[in-house]
Amino acid sequence: MVASDTRFTSRQFRDALSSFVTGVTVVTCLDSQGKKAGITVNSFNSVSMEPPLILWSINKSAHNAAVFAHAERFAINILSDQQAHLSNQFARPSADEFADVSFRSGLGKVPLLSDSITCFQCRRWAVYNGGDHDIIVGQVEALETSFRSGLVFYRGGYATVTSI
Repeated sequence: MVASDTRFTSRQFRDALSSFVTGVTVVTCLDSQGKKAGITVNSFNSVSMEPPLILWSINKSAHNAAVFAHAERFAINILSDQQAHLSNQFARPSADEFADVSFRSGLGKVPLLSDSITCFQCRRWAVYNGGDHDIIVGQVEALETSFRSGLVFYRGGYATVTSI
């Protein structure tokens, strides 16, 4: 263990955070004109069992941050170990993020990615200021899950995890 230091850079903070293994998700929604939007996110967490609430955060400078902050509904698609290509595709701004992506419509016609291992369909509960991020809380209205191997992110790269 490295000695602690009260002075650190943004890069050191980011590197330290990368030591926490996270699942990889793609959050999807529709904008106010009904156009599909999606973004890769690993800042996802449970909040409450009753009511069933989850949260995730998005950098305010992300290309579609305003779309997600104002979306009434969204879906959290937890990716399988076979979907790193989707994580990469939704991590970058694109004229058509959904090109060659298999999906179906969920509640409110929000796109649900095919073959994700879990999908939470949510209604926006609240949006909070979190520094350079918006923290979006959603109430889960429907879910689907399977017990396949998931995709995880650790120290700047992908890994996989199987059920124990």
